[in-house]
Amino acid sequence: MNKRNHGVGETPGDATIVVNKDGNIHSINEKAIALLNINHVKFVGKDITILLPGLDVELMVEGNIIQHFATNEEGKKIPLYIRKVLVSINEQEYAILTLHRSNNFSMTGMEPQKLLSELLDIKFALDESTIVAITDQTGKIKYVNDKFCQISKYTESELIGQDHRIINSGYHSKEFMRNLWRTIANGHVWHGEIKNKAKDGTYYWVDTTIVPFLTKEGKPYQYLAIRNEITEYKFVLEELQRSMQELIDIKFALDESTIVAITDKQGKITYVNDKFVAISKYSKDELIGQKHSIINSGFHPHSFFKDLWKTIGTGNVWKGEIKNKAKDGTYYWVDTTIVPFLDDSGKPYQYLAIRSEITKRKQIEEELQHTLTRIIDVQEEERKRFSRELHDGIGQNLYSHLITINRLSTELEHPLLDQLQEEATDIIQDVRDFSWELRPSVLDDLGLVPAIRSFLNRYSDNYQIDVYFECSLVKRFESNIEITIYRIIQEALTNVRKYANVDQAAVTIRETEDGVRVLIEDKGKGFIRGELSPGVGIVSMEERAKSVGGELYVNSELDKGTRVVLEIPY
Repeated sequence: MNKRNHGVGETPGDATIVVNKDGNIHSINEKAIALLNINHVKFVGKDITILLPGLDVELMVEGNIIQHFATNEEGKKIPLYIRKVLVSINEQEYAILTLHRSNNFSMTGMEPQKLLSELLDIKFALDESTIVAITDQTGKIKYVNDKFCQISKYTESELIGQDHRIINSGYHSKEFMRNLWRTIANGHVWHGEIKNKAKDGTYYWVDTTIVPFLTKEGKPYQYLAIRNEITEYKFVLEELQRSMQELIDIKFALDESTIVAITDKQGKITYVNDKFVAISKYSKDELIGQKHSIINSGFHPHSFFKDLWKTIGTGNVWKGEIKNKAKDGTYYWVDTTIVPFLDDSGKPYQYLAIRSEITKRKQIEEELQHTLTRIIDVQEEERKRFSRELHDGIGQNLYSHLITINRLSTELEHPLLDQLQEEATDIIQDVRDFSWELRPSVLDDLGLVPAIRSFLNRYSDNYQIDVYFECSLVKRFESNIEITIYRIIQEALTNVRKYANVDQAAVTIRETEDGVRVLIEDKGKGFIRGELSPGVGIVSMEERAKSVGGELYVNSELDKGTRVVLEIPY
């Protein structure tokens, strides 16, 4: 074949414009931009008639080629051949307009030589851009171009004389092929997508138009098949469909198993699933357009939601447990994960909230917490009773014995009396210390701050560890809160004495906007939590914190020290 350079683009494929069902331009590929010499940004989203004046895409017959003029932004008219192909993606219908440059004059009345030259140019253009085959009326191949041989991987001699079953992939049904032959045998153009099989066993897709050539009697005597390879397009389409199906499956699984809601960037609800409706007892119409404040139980402090929005507003995932209120006034708990969806600039444009109901679990936890709190209260009452008995009972009796011994010492001189006096004094001190450890009376009589100061003085005297104490409390709290703070400080400083290997520590108590914050810290040896011995008491401190609705945080680094933070909300 005598091939010439007719300005065919270096990149493969046709110049195409994709138009949506409303006649607006969806996209323009690079070939079309080059062909029309346009800035595609100015035309995307606009009516197709701005670029192709007078063209009615809806009236175009799919597969047929028409002549038309394009008008670019410079006002230049460009003659074109245009063919329409319909595609459907995700239930949305689009028309793909394939463009080829036209010389814009009729062949009627042309000189034979000029007509022959024009036909040769058209054949050259077809051979360069498309896969071409001609068959006789029985379907036997009479002609194939080089592109047909390249894609089928058969030689021209292997194809001539065969019918198209040589490249049949077996993908299409018999009814599909019967309909094709019925259409062209009746003299009509057939257009569709066909999956073929190459000689090496690989598969490829072609967008195919078969045009019957008719005798004077209107009977086909041969067929011209013009194909464009769309294997990559079909692969992308199949991947999109597969991805869509996966998303549909994931959505179905989520809707069946979890409570799902989507909000816009302002927090207004744009979607809820049936489980959300069922648990909140609001209808979808009542929820859409509202914010989640519609189910706010009032249980969580303002700072809780402030932290939530700060987290997701900066593009991070938030996880936590939330207590909500249904329409009928009942409460329910949900374990919640909120995922922000980010735009190209990294800013959230909507949020997906996935929740699992944990109301029963929270009820069990509350019952366990109530039981634990009761156990701690009983334990403290017993400590208090036993402390009083030691101090007021045994302690007083021992003190009476000491007075008796002192009297005897004034009347008699004997070494055993001195020994008894010394031993009685030591026992009385031990009883007082033990009573103090059980429950310092100053805690009940004077309150938390005096009790801590007294404890720290005794602690420093006994263990030579100086403790810096700062406190901004101006009022007393409920007895169980004061006992909790005291016991956690006592336990934390006991750990400092045993493990930190320091001569200084610090205790700070402050009132915050939401409650009380206690900090016990040292600059000692530190530890790795997983390597702690069971007797360190952190679990005990955590349970005590929970008994009053608080949280305990322990941070430690080897050779850098330990920080114990107790936060109790109002």
